[in-house]
Amino acid sequence: MKIDFFEFVYVWFRLQGLGVPKHQRKIARWLSSLWNEKERRQGLLMAFRNSGKSTIVGLFCAWILYTKPASRILVIAADHALAKKMVRNVKRIIEQHPLTLGLKPDRLDQWSSDQFTINRDAELRDPSMLAKGLGANITGLRADIIICDDVEVPKNCDTALKRADMREKLSELDYILTPSGVQLYIGTPHTYYTIYQTEYEASKAEVEPFLLGFKKLELPILDKHGKSAWPERFSDEKIASIRARSGESKFLSQMMLKPVNVQECVLNPDLLKPYCEELELISANEREFLKLGERKLLSASCWWDPSFGNGGDNSVIACVFSDEAGNYYLHDLEYIRLQKGEEQNAAEAQCRSVVDFLERNHLPSVRVEINGLGKFLPGILRKELRTRQLNAAVLEMYSTENKQKRILEAFEVVLAARALNVHRRVYAGGFIEEMREWSFEGSLHDDALDAVAGCLRSEPVRLSGSGWNYKNFKSSSWQGGGGQFQAHVGFEV
Repeated sequence: MKIDFFEFVYVWFRLQGLGVPKHQRKIARWLSSLWNEKERRQGLLMAFRNSGKSTIVGLFCAWILYTKPASRILVIAADHALAKKMVRNVKRIIEQHPLTLGLKPDRLDQWSSDQFTINRDAELRDPSMLAKGLGANITGLRADIIICDDVEVPKNCDTALKRADMREKLSELDYILTPSGVQLYIGTPHTYYTIYQTEYEASKAEVEPFLLGFKKLELPILDKHGKSAWPERFSDEKIASIRARSGESKFLSQMMLKPVNVQECVLNPDLLKPYCEELELISANEREFLKLGERKLLSASCWWDPSFGNGGDNSVIACVFSDEAGNYYLHDLEYIRLQKGEEQNAAEAQCRSVVDFLERNHLPSVRVEINGLGKFLPGILRKELRTRQLNAAVLEMYSTENKQKRILEAFEVVLAARALNVHRRVYAGGFIEEMREWSFEGSLHDDALDAVAGCLRSEPVRLSGSGWNYKNFKSSSWQGGGGQFQAHVGFEV
């Protein structure tokens, strides 16, 4: 009669002259419950660094082969060398555990460093355990258990493009796993947008949880009361030392399992100031004033970076206001999307969306980046403005400076001064993600950053009204300007 997994672990630790720490007992029981699930046998194990989680998972693999010798286990890691460590660990257990001694094969070619096949009755094409790096070709393999051991590491998740590639490769595992198989991820987060996310989070509304619905066990070094999860090895003094030497971000990600940016963010969104007030246009003494809460606004800049989806770029328009104290307010930002049926007249449809944006934000002008396909858009936009009888200037801008340099120069000072306020609605889009992912070397998406940078770098335009007949046109004149006034005097010349 086969013993259960917890007994298997207990025997191993007794042979080593050790006890089983409390947190490792919790991991063992959790793995047993995952194995006994009848449906959706998918799990995520997150435990602090040096917690011994790989040791327990290695024992779990050996126990599976002990109870079901025909099982096929595939280990996937960020690189092949890391995956081989898990295979070597399981081989060592099989060689030394008293219950698995008979599993070791006689033929040395069945007992190699990155794969092995135990003594089993079933004649199967795939080995009992196989190690593969994340980028390896796994087409044609079949596995009853897939262990994803530290597939997320700093070098493959520091940009959105790398993370997208990692997710795509891991998605292939669904075609390798047998229908009733077990899929287990173990690791610690190395990025704010980690793959180790099992449910939706309000702060990451733009990110689909990669492990949605997975059963999760999370074991940080400190519990909710601030007590060590393994006091025999990690005393309060030891934890304080680790925290001081590694830095707060790395400690939070690797020991407390919080998804943060380990590398310092160049455009840190934590330096933004959120607000919820809406614009209010007030008329008094034949003048118009634009207010944001109790603050009077003096000027505005609007920038449209158009695109028709070529190369994955987004068409983005943004507006920034400034007040008397020199603060900036990123009040609105829109990723312009075409509705069904608008594909044939994409330029006109986008221009209509821009006009809507100008009108609802009381904007006197818009700068249009005319690089590439944007050359003919100002004319179409002016036509739409005349049709809607909206008085706003269209300024054509041609960008020759490096985009990364433009973005850095625009954001660096206002962020350092904490002078950039952002409306809560902007947080719901992709702007914050672009900030977190941006680097001077480039990133997957930076269209919103480029549009906001254009606003920050632009001088405000204050209209005086000239050109065609503006009599019946709606105009945003709240920022003052050179209007005409008639003075009434009490004497005659």
